[in-house]
Amino acid sequence: MPAKARMILATVMSAMMVFMVTLVVTYVNLGPAPDFLLRWAKAYFIAWPVAATTGFLVFPLARRATDEIVRLIG
Repeated sequence: MPAKARMILATVMSAMMVFMVTLVVTYVNLGPAPDFLLRWAKAYFIAWPVAATTGFLVFPLARRATDEIVRLIG
């Protein structure tokens, strides 16, 4: 997969996953607090670049591992 497509995939996938994970974890930790949205947004904007960068870097390894697992079970 070309680097440009890998970057777009990592950005989109991480945005969606981090959205849900930070939302749920922030709610579990705080409950319906008055400043919930502010705290959730802070968690989201800290976690998203980390997740996107990680996704971009580990995608080739994850793809190879997936191919190998599928080969072994197939």
